[in-house]
Amino acid sequence: MASGPGSSPMAQSSMAGSGADGFFRKPKDLAGSSRYYRPPRSLPDVCPKEPTGDARGLCEGPSVVLDQHQWTVYNSKVNLPAALNDPRLSKRESDFFTKTWGLDFTETEVMPSFYLPNITAEHFSAYLQDTAQREKIHERCKNICPSKDDLSLSSITNNHDKAKEELEQVPKIFMRPDFVLNDPATFNAVLPWSHFSVAGGKNSRDGASSRLLQEKLSHYLDIVEVSIARQISLRSEAFFHAMSSQHELQDRLRETEVAVVKLRARTAAMQRVMCRGPLLALRDAVTRSNCAKLHGKLKLMAAVQQTQPTVQLLLSTSEFVGALELIATTKEVLQQELQGIHSFRHLGSQLCEMEKLIDKMMVADFTTYSRSDLNRSFEDDSQVLEKVPNRKPANEKDRLQSLVFGLLRQRKLDFLDIYSEEMMQSAKGIVRQCVLRSVSQIEEIDTDAVVKLQDQMRLMTFAQWFDLLQNVFEHFVLFLTRIKATLNVIRNVVLEVLDSCQRNRLVDASSAAAHGNCGENEDEDEEDSGSSGLRPGEAELAYLTHEGLFISDALNEAERRSSTAVQAKAQTRAETSGSDSASGTTESSSSREQTSNTTSSLPTGGTISIEDLMPSDLELGRVANNIQELLYTASDISHDRCVKVLLAKAKDGSLERLSSAEFVCVSRAVEGFVKDTEALCSRRSVSLRGALQSQANRFVHRFHEERKTKLSLLLDTERWKQAEVPAEFQHLVDSIADGHITLPERKPAGTEDKKPSDFLLVDGQKYAVVGTVLLLIRIFLEYCQCVNDIPSITTDMLTRLSDLLKHFNSRSCQLVLGAGALQVVGLKTITTKNLALVSRCLQLVVHYIPIIRAHFETKLQPKQYSVLRHFDHITKDYNDHIAEISAKLVAIMDGLFEKVLSKYEVKAPMPSLCFRNVCKQMAKMHEAIYELLPEEQTQMLFLRINASFKMHLKRQLSRLGVINDGGPQHGLVVVDVAFYTENVQALRSLERLDLNMPEIWEQKR
Repeated sequence: MASGPGSSPMAQSSMAGSGADGFFRKPKDLAGSSRYYRPPRSLPDVCPKEPTGDARGLCEGPSVVLDQHQWTVYNSKVNLPAALNDPRLSKRESDFFTKTWGLDFTETEVMPSFYLPNITAEHFSAYLQDTAQREKIHERCKNICPSKDDLSLSSITNNHDKAKEELEQVPKIFMRPDFVLNDPATFNAVLPWSHFSVAGGKNSRDGASSRLLQEKLSHYLDIVEVSIARQISLRSEAFFHAMSSQHELQDRLRETEVAVVKLRARTAAMQRVMCRGPLLALRDAVTRSNCAKLHGKLKLMAAVQQTQPTVQLLLSTSEFVGALELIATTKEVLQQELQGIHSFRHLGSQLCEMEKLIDKMMVADFTTYSRSDLNRSFEDDSQVLEKVPNRKPANEKDRLQSLVFGLLRQRKLDFLDIYSEEMMQSAKGIVRQCVLRSVSQIEEIDTDAVVKLQDQMRLMTFAQWFDLLQNVFEHFVLFLTRIKATLNVIRNVVLEVLDSCQRNRLVDASSAAAHGNCGENEDEDEEDSGSSGLRPGEAELAYLTHEGLFISDALNEAERRSSTAVQAKAQTRAETSGSDSASGTTESSSSREQTSNTTSSLPTGGTISIEDLMPSDLELGRVANNIQELLYTASDISHDRCVKVLLAKAKDGSLERLSSAEFVCVSRAVEGFVKDTEALCSRRSVSLRGALQSQANRFVHRFHEERKTKLSLLLDTERWKQAEVPAEFQHLVDSIADGHITLPERKPAGTEDKKPSDFLLVDGQKYAVVGTVLLLIRIFLEYCQCVNDIPSITTDMLTRLSDLLKHFNSRSCQLVLGAGALQVVGLKTITTKNLALVSRCLQLVVHYIPIIRAHFETKLQPKQYSVLRHFDHITKDYNDHIAEISAKLVAIMDGLFEKVLSKYEVKAPMPSLCFRNVCKQMAKMHEAIYELLPEEQTQMLFLRINASFKMHLKRQLSRLGVINDGGPQHGLVVVDVAFYTENVQALRSLERLDLNMPEIWEQKR
């Protein structure tokens, strides 16, 4: 039974209208109740009734007839379980559904819904935690403030005793917390079926017993209901107390409403009498301020009107920076202070056109300056144009600095491209002038017949052409020196502007901090002085809010004006401190005097600061980097023009016909020029070196083709037999081991008497070689010697040597593994000895590849190390070739094993003929390769051969069905295997070889 304010009227009416049966009776008169409270409706009789011993109580239950409105299903507030558990019925009907819908309607287990979560106690933990504190407070209040009924101890005691006596009539079994009728013992105790007949028939005695039992249970139910109703009536006064409090609250609300009406009337009178007059005074103050602002605007308009004549006067004296500053200041004033003025509607576009005109004038002036600076005679000093003697110092001084500053101010950051184009044209002119001067001094060349400069250079002798080349080199060194001096001036201007912007930024930050401190002090002074005066902007703020504007708009307006004043003070302070050093270096005193009258009348707070007009620090840094890149470009252009001179002479092949001494002279001259430009520009240009190298590559090509042809002829006549090693080749190998990667000098006379040896000793190892490999060692030493003489051809020589080594590897593979030697030199067959000899020769070349690589690495630049990967590829190819030869040797024995062991039969006599043949072939193989291959390689080779033998033997034993079961056949196989093991281990260097013969048997599972 729910408790609360909503249940109190029901309890009261129940107590008033209940009879002896104790059932609820619906009240007849609802007019006296409050119009804000509607009593709950009673439920209709939705459940069938059965006699409970008191028909009158059932008839006087809830009825829909007495309701004010007709009851529908939408008025039901009780669910199906509540209807089934009707307390008015003596027992719950078990056939509630079947008697209506038939016997087929049976109770089944309801499957849980897939759309509803499984609710556990953990879902209520958060709610319990939130309400725990309120529950504690509620319990504490209940203990502190008991109800009125609790104060009457005697009545409470009497009611309690009476209820206790009545409840004692109810058996204790109904009061037990574990009372459930599902328990058979409990059910039998409540309904003693022993009093009824078990025969299944009905008689008068059984009917009387059932009625007696039904009346007894109905009596117990009445006792419980009366007790419950008594407990409900104890809380009836709480509801009436709440209703009386509600009426009192409504009275107080009426009094509050009257007081609020009076207060609003007094406030309106106060506004009419005391506030309207002061607000009119504030309006007059705002009007006066607006008039003063209008006067200031008119003065500002008069100053702006003089902008165009002043700009024209500045342009007449080429003071671009001053004119640009005046235009920027005027445009800022037009956008901020004079926006919307009809008479100035075209002035902004006129100023923009003038600014574009100034941009074009500055670009044209910078182009003219660059052309005149780069094309002047090289006999003059290499300094910049302004610092050359015999110039007008008053007009030419700081001309370049002024132009660069103006271009930076207009963010014309592409002016370096203009200088780059002029630089390229000047470089072409340098070569033409040098050639014409040299040709004019040579009488043998007829300039009328030979017009082109390239043809004229080809008619020169080497000495004449070499003098021309040196002259070109000297002129380009002076050319780069002059460019570097000019670019240094530009870089200094850029760095000065960057430093000025950073310094101004620091000054502004310190000024803002100082102004903030002053503002705090002024706020303290105003707080001390009280509210005697208004702060700046407060009068206007009050007027604007009185006129109906939002207070946020008024505050924003006041803040904007105060911030404008702060910026004006900060800029004035920065200008007086002389922070504008960049403008000081470019503006002349005359331009400042001319612009002072105009700019003095313009508001300082509305103009743009210098650092705002200048490019950002990132852009200035990018310009500084581009200046350095331009110097690199100048170096590259100079090298490219020199390359033209070199290629013009080499077009007819004359450079290829030079002697080694002449080629070294050209190489040294080129290297000297390259080093001078590297020291001057800090850049390593590669175009000229590349052109020289291309000429050297032609020499290298002829050098390489001669030796490659020689090597091919040697390989085609090689019979692949072990050759004797002359003493001179042993001396050559020893010098390589000592670190001398060059061709040795002439042999001493005493070394000719030494006899040749059978093997070549390299780092304590014996190598059996053919004659072609000995000549190959001498050939790659010639390549190394050529690299020592001409370092510029190192890359090309490395490529050629790689090609030579690849040719030797591929050709030897074709002749031996591919059996090409059978047709080329007429060999009858390729023996295992030939294969082992080729493998050893390849191993010797692989031994020398790292030494050659290290030698070439010392001659290469770090960025050229990538070409060294050719040696890695060659090493891999050689190792693959060696592995193929080893696999070929194993394959030869593998085919022999397959042929012999396929005929093997396990029978006496032992050892069998098959194993005798295998051991004989193994001995021949060992004899052929033992003297050629080192001991470690021989052991590894025979381990692979032994693995092949075990595989074929295991396959044959599996085919024959012989297993290691200790039988006669197993014993015969063991004898053959022992014979094989003994013969193999009897060979030299194979005594300790682990053959692991038990692997021939199948593993037992």
